[in-house]
Amino acid sequence: MDKFNKLAAIAAPIMRQNIDTDMVIRIERLRDLPPEKLGPYAFESWRYKPDGSEAPEFVLNRPPYRDARIILAADNFGCGSSREAAVWSLHAFGIRSVIAPSFGPIFYNNCFQNGVLPITLPLETIEEMVAEVEASQGTGKLAIDLEACTVTTPSGKVTSFKIDPLRREALLSGLDQIEQTRGREKELATFEAKDRQQFPWLYQTA
Repeated sequence: MDKFNKLAAIAAPIMRQNIDTDMVIRIERLRDLPPEKLGPYAFESWRYKPDGSEAPEFVLNRPPYRDARIILAADNFGCGSSREAAVWSLHAFGIRSVIAPSFGPIFYNNCFQNGVLPITLPLETIEEMVAEVEASQGTGKLAIDLEACTVTTPSGKVTSFKIDPLRREALLSGLDQIEQTRGREKELATFEAKDRQQFPWLYQTA
C-alpha cells in the first residue's frame, strides 16, 4: 500500500450528496480490468458523453482540476454497495484523499486499505475550502499533513481533523491491517505463551 504523509495538491469540488460507489465506478468495468487500470473509468457516467467524448462541464475534465489529487465532496460520499473497486478507481485516477462531511462506512474502511485518506470535516468548512479553490480558479492547492492531522487552504487557514490512531499509523507506514498484524508477531507470541499457561484447557488438542 502506498504511504501517505503529506500532500499538497489541486482539489476538485464535487459537491453532490450521496455519491454512491456505482457512480464512482460502474460494475461492468470490474469484469475485465485489474485495479490499476480503472482510473479512466472513475466517474465514467459524468466524465463522458454517450459517444465516448469528454463532457466538458464535469469538473475533472476541466484544467487544472483534471490533475486533482484531492476531492472535496458533500455528505455521504461512497454510499451504496460494498464495492472496493470504487477506491481502486479513485487511486488509479490519482486521487489520494477525499474530504467530506460523512462517508459510506464500507467505502471509508476500504480507503485505509488502499492508500486513500478519507477526511471528515463539517460541510461549512468544506464549502469555505471550495470557495477558496474556486477563487483561485483551481490553481490554489490544499496541503494535507497526516502527521499533524491538518488541512491548510491556499490562504493559509489551518483546519485540524481527527482520525483513528491505528488507521493513521497504517497510512503513514504504508501497511494494511494484515501487514500491521504481522509486524506484531512477537507481541502476539508473548501473549499466546502467557495465555497458554493461564488457560491451558483452551489449547488442548484431540
